Amino acid sequence: MSNAKLTAPLMALVAERFKALGEPARLQILNCLRGGEMTVSELVERTGMGQANVSKHLQFLHRADFVKRRKDGVFTYYALADKDVFSLCDLMCGRIEREMASRRKMLSGR
Repeated sequence: MSNAKLTAPLMALVAERFKALGEPARLQILNCLRGGEMTVSELVERTGMGQANVSKHLQFLHRADFVKRRKDGVFTYYALADKDVFSLCDLMCGRIEREMASRRKMLSGR
């Protein structure tokens, strides 16, 4: 973590960002956007979620600065605002993998 002083307003912002990542549907949308920008319709097709649900999650992700959007005629394209979000995901996935390996080892008696 940076040397930033964890003030109450900063902690509130950090908590809001983690809240955005605390919903599996939003993680699924972010993962879809890993390959490049997409429209809501493309995300609906890719995720299997309804249009209203995808739109709601995209609004949340946009407010949290995880996605950016651009208009092109009648279409709105969404893209990752910054790929650093996957650094957080990779850290957590690595931790989960280590925990699972430790539990398997414990359960097998080794």
